Amino acid sequence: MTAINLASKLATFTDHWSPRIVAEYNGNDIMVVKVKGEFTWHSHADTDDLFLVLKGSLTIRLRDGDVHLGPGELFVVPKGIEHCPVAEDEVHLLLIEPCGTPNTGDVITAVAKQRI
Repeated sequence: MTAINLASKLATFTDHWSPRIVAEYNGNDIMVVKVKGEFTWHSHADTDDLFLVLKGSLTIRLRDGDVHLGPGELFVVPKGIEHCPVAEDEVHLLLIEPCGTPNTGDVITAVAKQRI
């Protein structure tokens, strides 16, 4: 058993919007991801969506208003709520989702989680 250094894990890849699983916790994937630009509008019917900003500034667009996050801030999008993460510059995030949950929710894309 060893500690997981999130900065070291983030340093192992450069692509955006492709979450990397760094650990599992009680049936949840703990992931890091680099994001830049606009993701797709989507929702998760069966689970909330947690975003914790490690570096940079993230906007989570919601149909009834935007949420702006900086380093050390988190936001939980309730299940069923349509949202669209946007990052003007590269942002590093920690995500927690039930194992097997597609990060694109109800939208089918080629983006897949990887374990590192």
